[in-house]
Amino acid sequence: MSSDQIQILIAMIVYMLAVLGIGFFYAKRANKSSEEYFLGGRSFGPWVTAMSAEASDMSGWLLMGLPGLAYWCGLADAVWTAIGLAIGTYLNWLIVSKRLRRYSIRANNSITLPEFFSNRFHEKNKIIMFIASIFILIFFTVYAASCFVTCGKLFSSLFGLSYEWMMLLGALFVILYTLVGGFLAESASDFMQSIVMIIALAVVIIIGTIKAGGFGAIIDNANSIPGFLDFFGLANPGVNEAGNAVVWGEAKPYSVLSIFSMLAWGLGYFGMPQVLLRFMAIRKESELGASRRIAMVWVIISLAIAVFIGIMGRKLFPNEFLTNADSENIFIKLSTSFFPPIIAGFVMAGILAATISSSDSYLLIAASSVSKNIFQGIFKKNATDKQVMWVSRLTLCIIAVIAAVIALDKDSVIFKIVSFAWAGFGATFGPIMLFSLFWKRTTRAGAIAGMVGGAGMVFLWKLVISNLGGVFAIYELLPAFIFSTILIVVVSLLTKKPSPEIEADFEAVKSGKI
Repeated sequence: MSSDQIQILIAMIVYMLAVLGIGFFYAKRANKSSEEYFLGGRSFGPWVTAMSAEASDMSGWLLMGLPGLAYWCGLADAVWTAIGLAIGTYLNWLIVSKRLRRYSIRANNSITLPEFFSNRFHEKNKIIMFIASIFILIFFTVYAASCFVTCGKLFSSLFGLSYEWMMLLGALFVILYTLVGGFLAESASDFMQSIVMIIALAVVIIIGTIKAGGFGAIIDNANSIPGFLDFFGLANPGVNEAGNAVVWGEAKPYSVLSIFSMLAWGLGYFGMPQVLLRFMAIRKESELGASRRIAMVWVIISLAIAVFIGIMGRKLFPNEFLTNADSENIFIKLSTSFFPPIIAGFVMAGILAATISSSDSYLLIAASSVSKNIFQGIFKKNATDKQVMWVSRLTLCIIAVIAAVIALDKDSVIFKIVSFAWAGFGATFGPIMLFSLFWKRTTRAGAIAGMVGGAGMVFLWKLVISNLGGVFAIYELLPAFIFSTILIVVVSLLTKKPSPEIEADFEAVKSGKI
């Protein structure tokens, strides 16, 4: 290992020790009860709520996946995705956050998403709780795999070591950290990591722009590539016969349907457990407005910079990466090329920050769905907090192992893995969250139909229907979200209306008298 690599490693170790320190600091409090471990005792202020929500949401794809997408095929896919995410973030904070915070307390002080849905409909046999927990387990395992892929690509690119071993090392660190501190430590460190992420993005874009000859030079280069800077066209990269340089074909058309397909990313927010839990965890409902403003500033700045880094990278390193998967290393290449090793190490900690802040959220929420909702909620209702937390930790380890197996493929594209899991959550929980909060006539049968139908359509569309091409090649979240919505409405209207007690809960939450 060279001296430069050693300096980078030292900087990253310092950062990881700081994260572990946060975990140990909150360990004692986290282990007081399952509510403290899984929801932080509903004690978050507006800054921690906002920043931890967005850091856990964005994950490693913000620093690797999104810049890689812009670097590989230009502006269109990346920018329409970013716009959809920004709109979805705003609407989620605006219309869902306050009502969910209030309703989760009314619904028997629910501390997990499956528990909220189950209590919302006054379930006795916990069918909704079981179904919701299973889907959380499935999609968060896929999500965690995307984070482990990020770890593997980061460390193998930096140190020239085996992708597989580096991925496993990163996964081990995340597991140990999450086991120690729970939701409170995870959210506190997410706050710190959101700061690291935005600083890393800002520093790279400033230095990179200078090295590229200024903003004008970057734009001129992008304009020279057919379709690269178009909102309604898509660049068409290929590789020359020698296999050592990118060649550009004619730009591909970018239809209105494609735009709506990418904007549909915003629908996913209504079903994202890692974000929705932050709404439930804030100490005061009145502080959610301030959190929304903080979150929006962070999201807009970080998404814009991430997209521009990909555009800038194409100017600085036009032939560095020759595949879609490899292009996700552009942020790493920029950082290690333009900074002294010790500074590059701290910038690289930005990627590690994004990965840790997401993967610990995914693992913790998935583990809680098994321990709190299935183990205690269904099979052993008299389980103690201590037993719940031990089951949670065991589940967390099992999920991490499965996610690591999925992540063993070093040619995985982070953006594609994330997009599937995002669609899964958005279609499974997004429609039923909105209807649970805002439509009194929603029934338990409608909720079940919506969740199962939405999740099933994600798999069907992704694996079967999208292969037909043409109009069917749209992002699976959009048709699955629409299908789930239709099922909820139709089944609810065809089944017996909710009981007076359920309707009373709804009216109390609506009026603010909980």
